[in-house]
Amino acid sequence: MLSTGLKEVCVHIRWMIRRDMPEVLDIENRSFEFAWTEEDFIHCLRQRNCIGMVAEHDERVVGFMIYELHKNRLHVLNFAVHPEFRRRGVARGMIRKLIGKLSPQRRNRILLEIRETNLAAQLFFRDAGFRAISVLREFYEDTPEDAYLMQYRYRPSDVELEYEEEQISRRAG
Repeated sequence: MLSTGLKEVCVHIRWMIRRDMPEVLDIENRSFEFAWTEEDFIHCLRQRNCIGMVAEHDERVVGFMIYELHKNRLHVLNFAVHPEFRRRGVARGMIRKLIGKLSPQRRNRILLEIRETNLAAQLFFRDAGFRAISVLREFYEDTPEDAYLMQYRYRPSDVELEYEEEQISRRAG
């Protein structure tokens, strides 16, 4: 990991609640040229399969993530960290939490789209184990810009692999 000279912060990651919206909107507007509106967030979060998560530090929302639950995958729709808290472990903690929701039986991958011009996000997600699997031509409504579709696939832990091998050996007799 590259040392940035910034001290990592400890965050508490929890479900997003209505009261978080002003801080989430502030982060959104500081982070993106084509920011979601409050109505965009509310419309999305009213869907049954849409989940909001926030990272809190000292009772302040410093990051958020919006994702959808699908039968065999999670799809990240929006993800940002307050500029003052970037490169301090907030995003990494949120991604670890999301990866922890994967399993071989159910949702075994995470998908997300990243603007071709957002190199910082591309590098962050690559370092987190995501891989670009395709280019989505003129993906965005606000610009003719392309997006990279990135994917993280569930990888069983050593303990899970050992257990699986043990089960196969038992069945084989």
